[in-house]
Order: sequence, then structure tokens, then C-alpha cells
Amino acid sequence: MPAATPEILGKAKRVRLMLFDVDGVLTDGRLWYGPSGESLKSFSVLDGHGIKLLSQSGVAIALLSGRSSVAVSTRAAELGIQTVLQGVDEKLPAFEGLTAKLGIPAAEAGYMGDELVDLPVLRRCGFACAPPGAIELVRSHAHYVADAPAGAGAVREVCELLMQAQGTLAPALGRYLA
Repeated sequence: MPAATPEILGKAKRVRLMLFDVDGVLTDGRLWYGPSGESLKSFSVLDGHGIKLLSQSGVAIALLSGRSSVAVSTRAAELGIQTVLQGVDEKLPAFEGLTAKLGIPAAEAGYMGDELVDLPVLRRCGFACAPPGAIELVRSHAHYVADAPAGAGAVREVCELLMQAQGTLAPALGRYLA
């Protein structure tokens, strides 16, 4: 994990809702199709456990994806993510609707995205994150760019950074070290 500046930690400390894009963030961005045309996705168990830890620390988790996939719904259910917004062409209205519904100001919401469609949310939220393989324009608008690649630890890195900033990481890890 890159060293977090006081500014990054300050933004991360305020996050009460963290949203993640799927393709290119929770996955490596490649699209796989089975012989019957079904969409297949590969998810990292490291990222999944990071999401579980972050959720257990009290931060609400949501997925916000432009594509729709049964695999995403299945993975979200496995991780206990109740808010899964799929097939969303315009992500900013969906983001604003969710924050309003939850009563969480945009400044207390984070988002991790990698592509142009993610820019409006990244520019509006309080803590914008990107994986290292995101397009340059997205990386230039991110408060934090992970070292780990998408679909292979980038989400876990962001989850741990949030927990570090909020003082919940050490206690969460402590139960495994007892």
C-alpha cells in the first residue's frame, strides 16, 4: 500500500459509504463468455475479505456497475452486499439517489472506478479511488490510486486504508492474532 498522506487519511476517515465499480475494479476488467454466451467473472478472495472487514467495521458497501451480471449478484450475496446497482448507464444520478436514500452526504461517500463513466461519481464523492490500471484521466481525479491491480487486491488495499484511517483495522486484525 502506498504511504497515505494526512490529506488522504482525512478523506478516508470520513467515509461511511464505499461504492465499488465491478469490471476493472473488482475484476481485472477482462470479459469472459462461456459457450452459451453467459458472462463469466473472476473475483479475488482477498478483495472479498477486505469488503467483509470494512462492512463489519461499520462502513456501508455498495456496488455500482454499468453492466449487469448474475455473477455480480451472486458474489455480492456471498459478501453480504445488499445494495447492488447494475446496468446503470448514468452513475452520478444513481450515486446521488443512494446517498440521499441513506442520508449520507457525498463528502462521506467513497467510490472506486477505472473508466470514463466513473468520472462524474469520482469527482462528486468525498474519497475517490482507482486501481493502477485505470485510465489516466480517472487516475488524475483520484485521491488514492492503489498499488495492487484490479481484481487482485486493489479493493482490499482501499478497504484496509479506510479502516486504518478510521482506527478499525488493528482491532479487526487483532482477532486473528489472538
